[in-house]
Amino acid sequence: MQYGLNVVTLGDYADPRLVVRLAQAAELAGWHGLFVWDHLAFAWGVPSGDPWVILAAVALATQHLKVGTAVTPLPRRRPHILANTIATLDLLSQGRVILGVGLGGVPEEFTAFGEAGDARERAGRLDEGLEILNRLWSGEKVTLRGQHYTIQDVALAPLPVQRPRVPVWVGGDSRPALRRAAHWDGWVGGGDDEHGQMIKSPEQIAAIVATIRQHRVSSQPFDVALTGASQPGDNALVSDYAAAGVTWWLESLHGYRGSFEELEARVLAGPTKVVGDKD
Repeated sequence: MQYGLNVVTLGDYADPRLVVRLAQAAELAGWHGLFVWDHLAFAWGVPSGDPWVILAAVALATQHLKVGTAVTPLPRRRPHILANTIATLDLLSQGRVILGVGLGGVPEEFTAFGEAGDARERAGRLDEGLEILNRLWSGEKVTLRGQHYTIQDVALAPLPVQRPRVPVWVGGDSRPALRRAAHWDGWVGGGDDEHGQMIKSPEQIAAIVATIRQHRVSSQPFDVALTGASQPGDNALVSDYAAAGVTWWLESLHGYRGSFEELEARVLAGPTKVVGDKD
C-alpha cells in the first residue's frame, strides 16, 4: 500500500503556499504522494487554485513525493497543451507525476464558458484526448484527424522522464469509466464524503476491482487509489480496503475537516498503515 494526500484545492487551499506546507509536512512524515483537485470552482463562486501551478510548487519543495491530480477533467483541457504541461512537470519533478483523468463532474465548469456540458460528448473528448497524450508522450510524430481534435505531423518535446508514459489513472464509478480505466494504469475513486465518513464499503471496492479485471488485458501493474478519512491508529480501516484491492490510500484534506493547524497535525502524524506494513 502507498499512502498519499488528496488536497481539495478550493477555498483557503486555493493558495499554493498552504499546499506546499502540507507537502513538506507529508514528506517528513512518510507519505508517498500528494494529489490535488482540478476544478474551475470560481465559476460557481468558490476560489479554486490552478493544479499545475500548485503541483509545480510542490515538486520544487519536495524530493520524493509523487504529485498528481485526482482528477483532471480532460474534456475541458486542450490535450496537446496538457501533454506539454505534464511532460514539463515530470521533468521538473524527475519522474514523479501521476495523471488522474475523468469526464468532469460539474457541468457548469463547461457551460459557463460556452463549452458542451453533454456527458456523451465529454466522453468522446476524454477518449480522444487520452490517445493524444499517449501518442505525444511516445516522442513519435503524430498526425490525427479525430472527431474532436486534429494534429498534423507534430512531435512533442521535451518528453516525460517516465517511460513509456506518465501513469494515467481514470476516475469514475460507471461501467464505461471502469472499462476505460482497465486500458490505462489505474483507477481512482472517492471513498469518503465531506463529513469524513466512508461512503464506499470494502465490498463495493472489491466489486469495482473485479469489474476492472474483467476488462484488463495488460499484465502490467495496476493501481487502485481511494480517497478516505482516517485517524492515526485506525489500521483496521485501511487494512480492510487493502484487502479489497486498494493500492493507494489518499487521505482527504479540506476545509470541512478542520483548521489548517489541525490538518497539518494529521499529516505530521503520518499515514494510517495497513497492519503489517513497515515504516
